[in-house]
Amino acid sequence: MSLKIKSILVLLLCTVALNSCKSTKPAVSKPSAPKKELPQAVEKPNPSSPEIIKEIEAGEDTSTAQPFKPSPYLMREFRAAWIATVANINWPSKSGLSTQQQQDEAIKLLDFLKDHNYNAVIFQARPQADALYQSELEPWSFFLSGEVGKAPNPYYDPLNFWIEAAHDRGMELHVWLNPYRAHHSTGGAVSPKSMVKKHPEFMVGLKNGMWWMDPSKQATQDHSSAVVMDLVKRYDIDGIHFDDYFYPYASYNKGQDFPDSESYQAYLKTGGKLTKPDWRRDEVNGFVERIYNEIKAEKPEVKFGISPFGIWRPGYPKSISGMDQYNELYADAKLWLNKGWIDYFTPQLYWKINQTAQSFPVLLGWWEGENSQDRHLWPGINIDFGGDAANVDETINQIMLTRGMVSESKGTVHWSISPLLKYPNLAKALVDGPYKKQALVPASPWLDEVLPEAPSISTKIEGNSVKVSWDHQQIGDVSNWVVFYKYGNNWDYKILDRTKNSIEFSHYLKEKEKKDPLTFIGVTSVDKTGNQSTFNEIKIDAK
Repeated sequence: MSLKIKSILVLLLCTVALNSCKSTKPAVSKPSAPKKELPQAVEKPNPSSPEIIKEIEAGEDTSTAQPFKPSPYLMREFRAAWIATVANINWPSKSGLSTQQQQDEAIKLLDFLKDHNYNAVIFQARPQADALYQSELEPWSFFLSGEVGKAPNPYYDPLNFWIEAAHDRGMELHVWLNPYRAHHSTGGAVSPKSMVKKHPEFMVGLKNGMWWMDPSKQATQDHSSAVVMDLVKRYDIDGIHFDDYFYPYASYNKGQDFPDSESYQAYLKTGGKLTKPDWRRDEVNGFVERIYNEIKAEKPEVKFGISPFGIWRPGYPKSISGMDQYNELYADAKLWLNKGWIDYFTPQLYWKINQTAQSFPVLLGWWEGENSQDRHLWPGINIDFGGDAANVDETINQIMLTRGMVSESKGTVHWSISPLLKYPNLAKALVDGPYKKQALVPASPWLDEVLPEAPSISTKIEGNSVKVSWDHQQIGDVSNWVVFYKYGNNWDYKILDRTKNSIEFSHYLKEKEKKDPLTFIGVTSVDKTGNQSTFNEIKIDAK
C-alpha cells in the first residue's frame, strides 16, 4: 500500500473516531458573563429559524431590528502568526532602532498579515521578565534599545502601538508572555535593573546563561500573576498567551536537574507528601488555573491561550515518541485542556504529516480527543521546512487537515512570520489558496453569547455606483463589520475593520455588459468575542 493511501486511510479513521465521540462531551462550564446588556431588539440566535426576507427601498433606515436572522455563509477560522521579540527574532529587527524605525517595521509586518488575510497576531511583549510596554513591575526590554530599563526616545508605548494598529486593520492582538523566564542568554549582561537583581530570592541560574524564576515559590506566582493582570486591566488586548516554557528544558541546565532542592525541602517540612515531580506539576497546574480564573474575573472576554510542547507524553497515542513534557517541563497540558483552564489550546505540532513518530494528524487527532470542554483547538504549525516547494505543500496540507479534523473551530498559528517573508511563494500560495477568502475569528460562546446591535444601514446610488453606509457610533465596541452583497443569486462578503463606516460597489458585477446586477446589501457588526449581530438587508433595484 502506498504512503499516500495509508495517510488517507489514517485521516479517515481519525475523523470517524473523532466524530463518533462528539456527542459524549460534557457540557462546558461557563465563567460569569461580561457586564453588558442584551439589546432589547435582539433575541438569542436560533440557527433553525426560517429566514424572514424583508425588502426595503434603497436608502431606508433599518434600525428597527427583527427577530434574529443569521447572515449568509461567512468563513470562521483563526489565522495567526507569532511575532517574537526575544533575540530580535522578528521585531524589532535589531535593538537600538529609532522610534520611527520600530513603528515602520511594525506597520510593515501588520500590513503584510492583513494583505494575506490573517486575522490575529501573537505578539511577544515579555520575553525575559521585562516589558515592551510601560510597566511599573518590570523594566523596559533590552531587545528594544540594547539597554535594560531604557524607554523609547522619543517616547511611545510599543505594545499600545501594536494593539491599536492591529485593531485598525481588523486583527486581534494576543500578548505572548513567558511566565517564568527571567533572563535570556541573548539579553545582554544581567544589569542592576534586571529582575534577577531586584528579586534574587526567587531566581535560579541555569548553566546555559539563562535565569529562571522558581515556579514553586509563591513570590514567583504572585509576581507573574501581577504582570498578567496589569496587562489585562490597562490594555485593550484580545488574549493572553503562554509559551511552552514552564520548568526549563533539560538542555538549558546541561541535563542537570532544576536547582530547586531547597524549595522542595521547605515544602516537605510543612508536611507536603508529593514526590518532587508531582509537586512541581502541582505548582504549575495551580498557577495556570489561577491565571485563567483571574482573567475571567476581570475581563471575561479576554481569551487565555497556551501553546505547549506538541507531545503530552510518549505513547499518547501509542505510535508517538519524543520528549516527555510531563516529566521534563512538568507541564500537564492534557489536564489544562481537560479542565477547560484555557480558552484556546495551541499545541506546537511542528512535525510533518508523514513523520511517523510525531505525525501531525495523529497528534492533532489525539489532542482533539482530549478536548472534552470544547475549547478552541488551534494547533501551532511549523511553516519552514527548508524551501519553498516543501513549505507550500506541507503548510497547505496541514491547514486543510485541521479544517477537516477540527471542523467545529478551525484555525492554526504559524511559527513564525519570518518564513512568510522569507519565502514569497509560500505567502502567495496561502493567499491564493486556503486564505483566499477573509475569515472571522471563531466565537467563544462559553465567554459571551450576548449579541451586538445590528447597524442602521442606508444606500445611495450615484451613476454606476452604490454606496453603503452605516452608523459608526451607535454600536459601541466593534471589532469588525461584515458587509454582505448579492450579485444576481450569489452572496459574498467583505470583512472590514472597526474604522470603516461605508463601502462602494459597482451596480453590476460585469459593468460593461450590464450583467449580474447588485440585488441585496446587508451589514453586521462583530464584537470582541466574535459574536455577530442579526442580519438585515436592503434590496437594490437594478437599473
